[in-house]
Amino acid sequence: MKIAFKLFVFAVITSFHLGVFAQGGNSKYVNPFIGTSGFGHTYPGATVPFGLVQLSPETGNFKWDYTSGYQYKDSTILGFAHTHLSGTGVSDLGDVLFFPFQGDKQVYKSGFNKSTEKASPGYYTVVLKDNNIKAELTTTARVGVHQYTFTKGGKASILIDAQNGLVNSPRELAGYILEGQVTVLGNNKLTGYIQSKKWVKRRTFFTISFDKNFTAHRFIDGDKKRKVILDFEVTAGAKIGAKVALSTTSVAGAQLNMKEAENLSFAQIRANSLAQWDKLLATATITGSLAQKENFYTSLYHLLIQPNNIADTDGKYRGADDKVYQSPTKAYYSTLSLWDTFRAAHPLYTILYPKQDGEIVGSMVQHFKAANTLPVWTLAGKENYCMIGNHSIPVIVDAYFKGLKGVDAEEAYQAIKYTLTNNGNYKHDWKQYDQYGYYPSDLTKVESVSRTLEAGFDDWCAAQMAQKLGKKEDYAFFMKRSGFYKNLFDPSTQLMRGKTSDGNWVSPFDPLKVSHASTSGGDYTEGNAWQYSFHVLQDVPGLINLMGGNKKFISKLDSLFSLEPKVYGDGALVDVTGLIGQYAHGNEPSHHITYLYTLAGAPWKTQQLIPKILKEQYINKPDGLSGNDDCGQMSAWYIFSSLGFYPVNPADGKYVFGTPAYTNASIKVGNKTLTIEAKNLSEKNKYVKSILLNNVKLTNNYITHDQIMAGGKLTYIMSATY
Repeated sequence: MKIAFKLFVFAVITSFHLGVFAQGGNSKYVNPFIGTSGFGHTYPGATVPFGLVQLSPETGNFKWDYTSGYQYKDSTILGFAHTHLSGTGVSDLGDVLFFPFQGDKQVYKSGFNKSTEKASPGYYTVVLKDNNIKAELTTTARVGVHQYTFTKGGKASILIDAQNGLVNSPRELAGYILEGQVTVLGNNKLTGYIQSKKWVKRRTFFTISFDKNFTAHRFIDGDKKRKVILDFEVTAGAKIGAKVALSTTSVAGAQLNMKEAENLSFAQIRANSLAQWDKLLATATITGSLAQKENFYTSLYHLLIQPNNIADTDGKYRGADDKVYQSPTKAYYSTLSLWDTFRAAHPLYTILYPKQDGEIVGSMVQHFKAANTLPVWTLAGKENYCMIGNHSIPVIVDAYFKGLKGVDAEEAYQAIKYTLTNNGNYKHDWKQYDQYGYYPSDLTKVESVSRTLEAGFDDWCAAQMAQKLGKKEDYAFFMKRSGFYKNLFDPSTQLMRGKTSDGNWVSPFDPLKVSHASTSGGDYTEGNAWQYSFHVLQDVPGLINLMGGNKKFISKLDSLFSLEPKVYGDGALVDVTGLIGQYAHGNEPSHHITYLYTLAGAPWKTQQLIPKILKEQYINKPDGLSGNDDCGQMSAWYIFSSLGFYPVNPADGKYVFGTPAYTNASIKVGNKTLTIEAKNLSEKNKYVKSILLNNVKLTNNYITHDQIMAGGKLTYIMSATY
């Protein structure tokens, strides 16, 4: 008995040392390495839901492959930095990099064995080959927490680089760092700040506290004082812990944020982080294979990594105009990849996390007050104007109609109206748009078709809110503009095509070519005419009518999915991935298209495709995502589609039926639960014969938001035939 008990204790201690941590909730199914190779652009490091800090390893920086700072295939680590982007196509961040080492170093990096690298929600660990140093990372919302174990006694050192890349790739970062400095306070504290300009111009302030005194320090970049090495004396097996608090406002703000982690051990902070994850991951429960559970809960995890609440604990934040403001809710969200996330991520937040989505909408309106336009793509509170459209508008309108708290209707509507009519708004010449009824290819120069189509959806959203608020003239104005898509439909090709200011079609016209510039034969954003011709989210019946009715529309969809899966041109080819014919699941403009079969009267064709996409384009391994996760949008598609429905129009409160992937699932909706059952479901029985809600057969091809939020039981009757 004593021997067995000793073996048990040894096993527990050994497991904890190896990075295995008791996980009782759905976090045990999360694999943070999914998407860290290939196109996924995710990172494996530690963070908490919606947290300011993402403490993760750096294996490369500031190239397209390294937008998250990490690629799974790499064999060396450059250090551990505190801010990262998940699944984006552009790089930035990488603030306050730590690199532990022993002995003399000229190049600050180390190899590592993949077998020692482990990650779970709120935790990351790896053993650096150089001197066998074990690194462990965890976080609170605003504090990154390090623990380094040194197997050798003697001098141990830690490099602190205010901005990742200053040591390892100075050529790439020429002009990136505007200013900054690290200040050493006594023998166990540092403070500092960095101002940089890459995707956005931004500031990061920090304070650092060690649990062991350093014996010496030296700056290795002369008078700049942005890179400092700290020396410690350690015994074999000794640990050095550090806590790094961040703020966008000031060093004082960082010091205030440090209180989140004060008087807490590494193990306590890790446990708290895990508890936060398990609480939010518990909003959904599924039955299924281990692979399905890993894909589902990792998707939910990726959905919750961002947007990031960048406000200090007292609610202060740095706004788009570089001024410091006070948030009335003590929350201010940034990292808003809205061209991607308006489609499914935000509708999913309204179901599973409505409180946070309401706060996000409040942040959008606060952004408007500082920037005179609603957000397009914000990072660290600043606007980078990446992508087209202004898709904070559907997010706001959706939240308004769903009654989310924190939405001041009149204030939000005035921000929407100004954004859609003020001619100084970035990337939009509204006078030109109104004059021609589309963006002319010869005047707009780039992405004219895509801009027209995406602006039309924003207009439709504005119209719905105007109507609800009794603004009849505004409703008529925006509804008229929402129909401008019809002006770019070419009957001869049955595709959306660029048109010049004299009313002629752009020629030559190659519908397969990916090119955004009209001068090179393209008018599309990260896609081609085939992918964008179905981008009429607000008026699918109108689009079907343009193409000649359901039968011809279905035939056109068949062609899309059966064309040669090949793209070419001088546009963003790296983003047009996950091809099934010319359907590109790896990029967002295609995400709703599979469900158009259902809306055209052929739901069995949707039901044939959904399982194929779920199985082939979401695989539980590092290169398992067919495209950039794009701040959770790819993940949101998986979650919705595996449950059996999807928001084709992400602002009308309707979710179009597809086919479920699980025999049983449930989602928590406020204080109620919606249980989802798929009777007779199997790989062959993928067709939906009928759908019942609380034992009443549904006749619509969609379920409404109100029906979902009322809870109850949704039952799919499955069959091998359609």
